[in-house]
Amino acid sequence: MTKPNVTLTLLHTNDLHSHFEETSRIAGYVGRVKDRVDHDKFLVLDCGDFLDRARLETEGSQGAVNRAVLEHIGFDAVMFGNNEGLSYTLEQLDVLFRDMPIPIVCANMVLSETERRPSWMVPNLKLVRAGIRIGLIGVTAPFNEYYKLLGWDAGNPIDVLKDEVDRLRPEVDVLIVLSHLGIRQDERIASTIEGIDIILGGHTHHLLEVPLIIGNTAICAAGKFGYYIGHLELAFDQDNKLVKVTGRSLATDDYPRQPEMDNLVEGFRERARLSMNRVIADLAEPLDCRNDAESPLPTLLAIAVRRITGAEIGLVNSGQLLQGLSSGKVTEETIHAICPSPINPCLIKLSGALILRSLEESLLPDFQELEIRGFGFRGRVLGMLCLDGLEVMADLSQAPYHRVKEVRVHGDLLDESRIYSVGTLDMFTFGVGYVGLKEGRDVRYFLPEFIRNALSHALNEEHWIKESRFPRWSFDV
Repeated sequence: MTKPNVTLTLLHTNDLHSHFEETSRIAGYVGRVKDRVDHDKFLVLDCGDFLDRARLETEGSQGAVNRAVLEHIGFDAVMFGNNEGLSYTLEQLDVLFRDMPIPIVCANMVLSETERRPSWMVPNLKLVRAGIRIGLIGVTAPFNEYYKLLGWDAGNPIDVLKDEVDRLRPEVDVLIVLSHLGIRQDERIASTIEGIDIILGGHTHHLLEVPLIIGNTAICAAGKFGYYIGHLELAFDQDNKLVKVTGRSLATDDYPRQPEMDNLVEGFRERARLSMNRVIADLAEPLDCRNDAESPLPTLLAIAVRRITGAEIGLVNSGQLLQGLSSGKVTEETIHAICPSPINPCLIKLSGALILRSLEESLLPDFQELEIRGFGFRGRVLGMLCLDGLEVMADLSQAPYHRVKEVRVHGDLLDESRIYSVGTLDMFTFGVGYVGLKEGRDVRYFLPEFIRNALSHALNEEHWIKESRFPRWSFDV
C-alpha cells in the first residue's frame, strides 16, 4: 500500500438527545484531541437528533442550549434529525438557527411553500483540510405525514442522495454521507450507490464499534446519548486518494466531564426554570396516576385527547405520565417533568374488535410493565389504558383475552364490526405498544400540539376534571 501522505482525524457523534452529562465528556475528549492534532487535519461532525425536548434545559430555552453546546464543542457540520425537524415549528427553527455558524446539512428537506430550503440549511458542504477536498451530504428520515403538517416536504432520501453524489463526487477527494436514516438504509446505500467513501449514521441508535465495510464504503455509528464517540483516521496518498479508514467508537463513561460545558448548561438550566415557572393551573384536589389501574390524571388526558381530535373514543396509556399532581399550583415545569414525551395526539379509525383487543391487552402485566425505548416515548413503562367515551366491565378471574365482559360506547354496546373514530397517541401508529392500536387506519396527526399542552389545557376545565374521577372500568369481584 502507498505510504499515507496526509492523515485526517474525524470525530463523529449521533443521537445525543440532550444528554448533556455525556456530551460534556465528549466535549472534553474533543478538546483533548484538538490540542494534540493539527487543526487543519481535524474534523468534528454530528448526524442529528442532538436535541430532545424531554430535557428541561432544552424545553425552557427552545433549543438554544443545544445550539450553544454545538458551538462550544466546535462542530464543523451537523445533520438535521427528526427530533430537530418534528419538535419545533418552522418559525421556531428560524429563530433557533438564525446566523448559526455551524452549517446544517440536509439534502432531502425543502419547504412546502417555496420548494427551497430555509436559509440556515444546505444540501451539501465542501470543506478543505490539509489540501484534501471533503464533501458532505446529509439525508434524514422522511416522516412526511408529520412534516407536511409543519410546512416541510421530505424527499426520498435514496433518490436525492444519488443525485447529490453524482453532482458532488467529481469535485471532492473524499465523500462522506451524514445519515439519519438508520442502519438498514445505510447498508442499502453502501451496497447500491457508488462513490460514497464513508457513511456516518444515526437514527436507529445502532453502535458500530469498528467500521462496517460494504464494498468500498465504511459505515460508522456511535450508538446513542453520547455514551460513545466515533474516532476515525482517514489516510490519503500523494494523489489525495483515500487509501485507508481506521478507528472505532469509544465509550465515554470513564472520560472526565468538561467544567466549562457543565457551567454553560447550568446557566441555561437556571434560566429555563425561571421561564417555566408560569402557573398554568391551581388544583383544588390532587390528581393521582397509576400504571396498573385506572386513575384520574391519565383519564383527564384521555378526555383532552378525545376533545382535541373530535373522536368518539379517547384511549391513552397511563405510562405517558411519570407521576400524579398534588393539589395547589401547577407550573409549566411541573407539567414538563411529569409528561416529558414529545408525543402528539392523533385520530385513527379502528374496528370495535381491535378496540376490544387493546382493552384486553391493557389488563395484562406484560403490557402494563412493558418498557419502551424511542418512538417519542420518554416514560418508563407502557401502563394501562385510560379511557373516555367508553365504559368497560371486566372479570379479572378469567383467562387473558377473555376478561372484558361488556363494552359500551356512549351508552351503546360496542359493535366489533363497526369502525370507530379514536383519539389516541401518535406512538401507537409506529407499531409499538398495544397490538390492537397498531392497526389504526386513516391516521390524522395533530401537530405541533404535544400531549402536555393538551393536559395543561385540561387542568383548567373543571368539568373535565370532575369527569376524570368517574371510573370507566368496573370489575366483577
